Amino acid sequence: MSVRGMLTILGLSVLVCGASSFAQAQSASPKASKSTTAKPEPAKPDTKPAAAATGGAEPTLIGQYGNWGAYTATPNGKKVCFALAKPSSSKTNPPNRPRDPAYAFVSTRPAEKVTNEVSIMIGYTLKPGSESTLEVGGASYAMYTQGDGLWIKNAAEEERMVEAMRKAADVTVKGVSAKGTETTDIFSLKGLSQALDRLAQDCKR
Repeated sequence: MSVRGMLTILGLSVLVCGASSFAQAQSASPKASKSTTAKPEPAKPDTKPAAAATGGAEPTLIGQYGNWGAYTATPNGKKVCFALAKPSSSKTNPPNRPRDPAYAFVSTRPAEKVTNEVSIMIGYTLKPGSESTLEVGGASYAMYTQGDGLWIKNAAEEERMVEAMRKAADVTVKGVSAKGTETTDIFSLKGLSQALDRLAQDCKR
């Protein structure tokens, strides 16, 4: 499985594990856990695909900072760390089109020498060949699309984008679905800087 596919699975595993601290910001979808406990027991039928794809590894919440949770996992013996948040607001045009929950990831994978890679799981299949944008700190960054994921098009700009995300109040992500629906998601960046600092300590190797 590709690393990006693995991150998608990790995100799903986080979802079924019920990290309610970030899920409370938005009404839960039918797929989300309704439990309000910090670490509810995962629904075993839902976690089987995630466990299989990550070599039995499940993400562990190591800290919650504002809207961002800091997580670690060790799929196939290789440590992966990521900060994750749900949108603080979402809208579609035409309005009220159905979609799965969206998530923003900032991931670090020491074994691959990858630090603070930004990706968005948008909650629907994106229009093939389309480009999306991520707007933060007064700048707009082109994002390339694959399936239901977004990644920065120009990797050389990623460090600057992450620094802007550390300082800004929120980030806006715009995309177009395969059916032509336009979406706008706003993610609050409250707590992101602290979450990334925690991951930098916990993900050195």
